[in-house]
Amino acid sequence: MENSEKGEGPRRSAARVDDSLEDLALRARDGDSAALDDLLRRIQPEVLRRCARFLPYRQDAEEACQDALLRVARNIGGFKGDSLFTTWLYTVVSNSARQTYRSMKRRSAELPTESDRLPHQRDPRTTSVIAGSRIDLLEALDQLERDRPNLVAPLVLRDLCQMDYKEIAAELDLALGTVKSRIHEGRKHVRASLQ
Repeated sequence: MENSEKGEGPRRSAARVDDSLEDLALRARDGDSAALDDLLRRIQPEVLRRCARFLPYRQDAEEACQDALLRVARNIGGFKGDSLFTTWLYTVVSNSARQTYRSMKRRSAELPTESDRLPHQRDPRTTSVIAGSRIDLLEALDQLERDRPNLVAPLVLRDLCQMDYKEIAAELDLALGTVKSRIHEGRKHVRASLQ
């Protein structure tokens, strides 16, 4: 049976794309500004898609995306290359999305009269089940970060970034069993917060 019949053809071409992305990341890390520009252009759609998993409104996801791309550009020199670039990127994206949410929440608390000036604005929880559940999840993750901060990164990388356990273990420099345990504990805490 040929590779295409086994379903390996598309996977191999995806691996080539990943290899070229990894190569771009290494060149950008080493100071190649053209490689950095190309890298940022190539990852932008995926970064936006991943930010949208966290944030219910497109404008918020776009803000988080821009923040993530800026962080990549500023911190690419810190990418060690001992894990995949995409693994490092997912950590940057999840941190940017959560930071954007915190910033929005803080701005909202600082301007409580905004809702008085715009009475036609509705609470997203009443207008969209999806938006409400994402906001609830972000609140639960914030609570988890206050109570058990060591559980947040493994849980976010697994459940929101959909990384596999081995990638998470490598990214966080933890034993595989520790990663699984922290994810399990994190899920229990988040479930309790969501109830």
